[in-house]
Formats: sequence, structure tokens, C-alpha cells
Amino acid sequence: MILEKPNCKPLSILLISIHGLIRGRDLELGRDADTGGQTKYVVELAKALAKQPQVERVDLVTRRIIDDAVSDDYRAATEALTKNAQIVRIEAGPDLYLPKEELWGYLDGFTDRLFTWLHTQPRLPDILHSHYGDAGYVGVRLSHLTGLPLIHTGHSLGRDKLRRLLALGMTMDCIEERYHMLQRISAEEDTLSTTELVITSTHNEIEDQYELYDYYTPEKMAVIPPGTDLEQFYPPTPNDQNIGFRSTLTRFLSHPDRPIILALSRPDERKNIVTLLEAYGQSPRLQALANLVIIAGNRDDIRELNEGAQNVLTELLLVIDRYDLYGRVALPKHHTASEVADIYRLAAASKGVFVNPALTEPFGLTLLEATASGLPLIATENGGPVDIIGNCQNGLLIDPLSEEAMTTALLTILEDPALWQKFSDNGVKNVAEFYSWDAHAQSYLQKIQSLVLQQEPSPTPTWQPKAGKYRKLAIFTAIDNALVGDDEALRQFVQVARQQQRKFLFGIATGRRLDAALKIFKNHGIPIPEVLITSLGTEIYYPPQLTTDVAWNNHIDRGWTPQVLRRIIDPLPGLKIQPKREQSRFKVSYFYDAEIAPSLEEILTILRQQELSVNTTLSFGQYLDFVPSRASKGLALRYVAKQWNIPLERVLVNGGSGSDEDMLRGDTLGVVVANRHNEELSMLTDTDRVYFAEGAHAWGLLEAIEHYDFFNL
Repeated sequence: MILEKPNCKPLSILLISIHGLIRGRDLELGRDADTGGQTKYVVELAKALAKQPQVERVDLVTRRIIDDAVSDDYRAATEALTKNAQIVRIEAGPDLYLPKEELWGYLDGFTDRLFTWLHTQPRLPDILHSHYGDAGYVGVRLSHLTGLPLIHTGHSLGRDKLRRLLALGMTMDCIEERYHMLQRISAEEDTLSTTELVITSTHNEIEDQYELYDYYTPEKMAVIPPGTDLEQFYPPTPNDQNIGFRSTLTRFLSHPDRPIILALSRPDERKNIVTLLEAYGQSPRLQALANLVIIAGNRDDIRELNEGAQNVLTELLLVIDRYDLYGRVALPKHHTASEVADIYRLAAASKGVFVNPALTEPFGLTLLEATASGLPLIATENGGPVDIIGNCQNGLLIDPLSEEAMTTALLTILEDPALWQKFSDNGVKNVAEFYSWDAHAQSYLQKIQSLVLQQEPSPTPTWQPKAGKYRKLAIFTAIDNALVGDDEALRQFVQVARQQQRKFLFGIATGRRLDAALKIFKNHGIPIPEVLITSLGTEIYYPPQLTTDVAWNNHIDRGWTPQVLRRIIDPLPGLKIQPKREQSRFKVSYFYDAEIAPSLEEILTILRQQELSVNTTLSFGQYLDFVPSRASKGLALRYVAKQWNIPLERVLVNGGSGSDEDMLRGDTLGVVVANRHNEELSMLTDTDRVYFAEGAHAWGLLEAIEHYDFFNL
């Protein structure tokens, strides 16, 4: 259904999908674990949305890659998809192509650069749509900064993957080292607490996968199945006799005219194709009836592939040899994206079957492609295939761990021509009814209609900087243990600040209230900063009249319920409410006794289970603060930098505790003083834009000014 509001403005939609290799043509699907179904999904979604009459613009944002090991296509800053849709590529960390597990440390910088890019455009988008946990991490921060509504599609979920990896016998330490799973799950929880709508492909995702999360709100979730390209994927025609890939298969097969059992996936252990091959190898009846064709990515030399792909392909070759399946199994080394549709039609023309034996399948775009091509399906009973086969009535579900179940299902279809034809006809008919991209786009736009109508404007301060806008440098520093603590160091910094005052904007970002901060300035002879970010980023003041930024207050007030928060937190052991002078309108502060209090992660779990979205900070191991989800020192700093038009890479940030972490991350020039709280900032040691000073207090700040040659930037 098309949006019914007659005078609604044309929509601008920002899709974020960071990892993998994304381009508008010849997708390298199956090249690796990061370039699969999600890659195709986001490209097709962008194109489908752009075709809708009420959509003005679609931007698909991904990571820019400059690497001789991949195509030059991925280094282009922009790439047109249609007349009103484009791919936008933003730098994230080193230029090299990296697996998604190695990108987490670069996402804050990606966010800052995307935020900057957005403000160079004619207008902000109406909707942010993140794909996967890494994009959710970015989307949450952009939503907090801009007030734009966020919607999310998970594609694959960390808690579900963790559950299955543990079931396979992997240890938690091994899983964490390889997948950074705890960071991913934390990002997914934050995304679920922020997003206005979660779009899933199947009911199974909601009921079996999202249900594992603390912030589980099924009322915010909607099933909108993706589509498939029916112009590319269709049943066999008489012209298919000339398909070139037929000769590729003939090289492997002694009886190439037999039906084809087709499996198409990347060589990943979770895809479970070795079990399919074992089932085939153990069944002489199946071998006499049909050939097995396994399309498992592209390779030149197995030894040059990643360890997981090496293991799967080596095991496939060993199983072929174990059962002497030469002449019955084809395992081609190469295929192109343009040949995939031909491969499906070859299998369908042979009266074959498509098999997806994955341990779990979040959705399964290959199942739709095979269905549209006229192939009956045999697929895992875990995940998306349940909905697909349920809607299309074109195949059988199996236990992916049972070789006997696979064999029985294959024989059931292959030995019954009438059943084969029924499944083939049902699939071709029903895939067009249930799985078209045009229908997906229309349902999508209907779901987001209310979010667009309720959209609030981005925060615009009533106060504007009048003098000194020529300055393109800024220093923001915390107070406690970062600026004060050594009188001589402070005196020297104040002297430098006065000498260079015409070159830079001086700001404070503190957890203290305004009155307490002003008292410290007076007692230590610190010049009044030009911007005061106080109470952990919940208040912004501009001297000389100490004007309050009311727009910022209104922006962060959304969803802030301190009374509800206190009812949940007050009864917890080891937490004692701080004196009234430490509280403020947007900050609730406790003393934290680590000996008896729940861990920070346990407290976050409690809040998520109560559907309470707040920003939680532990400082110096003993001060626990809660502020609105849209507030933090880092978010407030970025808001101010935008108002003053100062690039973040020219903002020097000084801190020493956990409350400073998010303003040290990203594109700012960070410095962590030597007297830091090590445990709270240890995660920043591998961040290339954070300098760990040898000097304590203001000595560390002075050291960083010299390290960065700051005043000569």
C-alpha cells in the first residue's frame, strides 16, 4: 500500500551497511563471510525504495576500501545505483579490506565522518536504517546526535550465534577472541533500546532470536520479507540449452544428464554442506539417481583462503575421496555472479532440487532465487526457511544434523515426478505473490509513515556564537584529575591558554554541576571557558551570561524518566544515592561499592529488561551516574563543535576516567593523562587517535599539545 497522506514531503532514507564488499553490479557474493545475503539485500532494498514515487532520495552508506586485493570499485566515494539512489563510501580505519570483527574499533570515527557528511547535504534524511550490529552501533549514535528516527534490520544476531557456537563446543574465550561477541551483543542491545522499528524477514527471528535479548520488545518488530529479482531468476526456457556453465559441470560429471542436487553457499562451517555431502556419499540409491553440485564461493588456491574456508573445502575434498564420488560430485573453482541464475535453471531443467542444509539460516535469499527458478526446496528447519516453505508450499524442512533426514527428503522429491512438479509450480506462483521487492518497499514505507510524521527537528540552539568564529581549533578538558591536581602544571597550561586564546576555543566537559565547576575555576584561577559542558553532558552553558542551551535540554529530555529509574536502582545493594548537590535535572548519581554492588553489565541488564534506555557511566570505580540516552560528554561536545563549525579532527580532548571515553573516541584528538583510571579507559589503548600521556593532570594536556603540534594544525 502506498502512503495515503496527500501532501507528505518526499522522503530521504539513509541505509547503513558497513562491512563486506558493496557495489551496484556483479556482487561478489560468497567471496567471504561478510559478502553474502546482507550485501544483496541492502542493494536491492535501496533500488526498490528509490522506485517508489514518494521517495526522493536513498543513500546506502558503507565503508570505503582502497586495497589492491579487491576491485577499484570499492574506493569510489560515491556510486550511482539509480537516478535517485547512490552508494556513499566513508573511511573507517585503515584503507585495507578488513573482516567485520576487526572494524569495531573504527566505528566511532566512521560515525563522526558520516555525521560530518550528512551536514554537507541539502537536508538531513527522514529515516536512518541500520543493517547488522556494527551499523546499529553507528545508527544509535547518529540518532542520539540528530534526533532522527532509527530503524534496524539485524540480518544475523550475536546472541543466537553465541548460543550455537557454545553448542558446538567452542569456549567463551575462543568465541570472544575470534568474534568480539560481547561487544557485538552490547551494540545490539543498545540498538534495540534506541530503534523505533525492527524489520525482520521471518517470524522465527522475532520469536526465537530476538527473544534472547534483554531489550525484547516484539511490539516494535515487523515482518517484511525481502523480495527476489524475478527478471533475473525465472524457470528454464528452451534457450537454456546454450548456457555456458553446463560445460563446466560436464568436466566433473560422468552422467551430466541426471538431476542435479544443488547447494550454493560460501564455504562456511555453519552452512553445513559437508553433512550434505556425507549424506550423499552414504546413499548408493541417491548417487544412482542424481548428481551433487556444490557451488562454494570462488578459489584459486585453497591454501590462500581464510582458515574457516580452508577447513570446509579440504573436508569436502576428503569426503569426496572417502566415498569415491568422482564423476558424481561437481565442486567448481569459479563462477561469476551473472552465472548464478543460469546454475539454478540448469538444476531446474534437470528436475533437480535445491538444498540449504545450514545449521541455522536467518532468512535465505538463495532459497527465493531457487524457488523463482522452479526448483523444489529442501532446507533447514532452523530459521527463515520455515516461513519461506510455509508461504511457497514448495519443499520439505529437515533437521540439518540428520544425514538420514536429508537423504529421505531428497529421495521423496526426486523419485516422485508429480510431487516435484507440484513443488516447482507452487514455488514459481507463490514467490511472486509473497516475495517481491516492490511489495516489500510499499510495506516498508507504510510502516515508517508514523515515524516520519512524528519526527522531531534536529536540535538548533537559540544561542549562536558571535565572536571568534574564525577559530578552527578547540580544546575540551575534564576537570577532576585531568586539569586540576597539580598546581604548577595548571599554572603553565593557563599561561599557554592565554597566549594562544585567539587561536582556539576553550571548553570544559565535566561531570560536576555548573556551580561546582565555577567554584573550582575561581579557586584555581582558571579563565572562564567559552563553553561549559556540565553534569556529564546534560547541560551546556555559554559565558559571559552563562546562557543555557535550551535546545540541547529539550533534545535530551526525550524518554527521560528519573523517578522510574530511581525505583529500579535504589533497592540494589552497594548503591547509595549521592547528596542532592550532586544531582541535577538530567543526572541521577550514586556512590558505587564494587564489593557488594551488581556489576555494571548486570545493572545494564536490569535496565534493559525494564525497557529503560539511559546512558550509564562508572567513573573512578566509585561514582555511578545515569543520564538520558541522548546525553554524554561526547555527544554534547560534537553538538557544540558543529555549532562553532570546528572539525572534530581539530578538537583536542583531555580526560582520565570512564565518563570521558566517548568524547575521546572517534575523530577527536584524544589525550589520556597518566593518572588515569586504567580499567575504565583500557579499551582505548589500540585507538590510533588517542595519545596516552606520560604526564599527569595538566602536564598530560601540555604534553599532548606538543605531541600533536596542536597550534600549528
